[in-house]
Amino acid sequence: MPGVLIVEALAQVGGIAMMDPDDPKENFFFGGIDACKFRKPVVPGDTLMLKVALKKMNKRFGVAKMEAKAYVGDGLVCEAELTLYMGN
Repeated sequence: MPGVLIVEALAQVGGIAMMDPDDPKENFFFGGIDACKFRKPVVPGDTLMLKVALKKMNKRFGVAKMEAKAYVGDGLVCEAELTLYMGN
């Protein structure tokens, strides 16, 4: 699986994790990526597990920093720090 698709999947999971069911008009948009590292290749037949955790939220400016990791089995295949911006 190309690395850009892994990063896209992590960003989408991050956006879903930041959704507020009480305010459906509040959206988060992918703003950037830092410290991205690809550890191992992902090949057809592998099951990719995505985990995203909020590290820092600046509500005043609507900026969220998230720690994102992708695993195949127990092995880490990709890690990155994502930036998401709140918008309407």
